[in-house]
Amino acid sequence: MGHRLSKIYTRTGDAGTTGLADGSRVPKNDARVHAMGEIDELNCHIGAVLAQELEPPMRECLVDVQHALFDIGGELAVPGAEVVGAAYVEALETALDGYNADLPPLKEFILPGGGSAASTCHVARAVCRRAERALVGAAGEFAVNEQSRRYLNRLSDLLFVLARRLARAERGEVFWEKGRNRGPAV
Repeated sequence: MGHRLSKIYTRTGDAGTTGLADGSRVPKNDARVHAMGEIDELNCHIGAVLAQELEPPMRECLVDVQHALFDIGGELAVPGAEVVGAAYVEALETALDGYNADLPPLKEFILPGGGSAASTCHVARAVCRRAERALVGAAGEFAVNEQSRRYLNRLSDLLFVLARRLARAERGEVFWEKGRNRGPAV
C-alpha cells in the first residue's frame, strides 16, 4: 500500500467542507460527516477499553469490532458503498450469546460503574448508541446499509454485556435503587 497521507494538513477543509473518498466535497456539518465522526469517536472509545486489562478472547473480539467500525466509516466515506454484511452482525450475535451465557438474569437496571474497565466499556456503549442515532438520522438523507445499522445496534448490546462481565471481575455490578436520594455523603 502506498502512502495515504504525505502531509497531515492540506488546508482543503479551511472553508468548512471536507472531501469524501469519491472526490466530492460536502459541508463538515453534513449528516454523512456527522455519522462518520460518531463512528470514529466510538472507535476511539473501543481503543480505551482495549487499553484496559482484558482476557485475550475479549480483546480479539474488540479488535475485530474496531476493524468493522472502519468498514462502516468507509461505507459512509464512499457514497453507495456496502462492505458490512449479515456475517458481521452474526459474528456479534455469536459473541454476545457467548459472553451473556453465564451472566445472571437482570432483575434491576445496572448503573455505569463497577471498575475502570467496566466504566470505560459503559462509556463506549453510550457512544455506540449515539453513533447509531446519527446513522439512523443520516438514513433520512441518503441510503445507509441496513447491516451497518444492525451492527451498531448489536454492538451496543455486546458492550453492555462486556461491561457487566468486566464489573463482575472488578468491583461488582452496581444496581439502580429507585427513589434513592440520600444526599451528599459527609
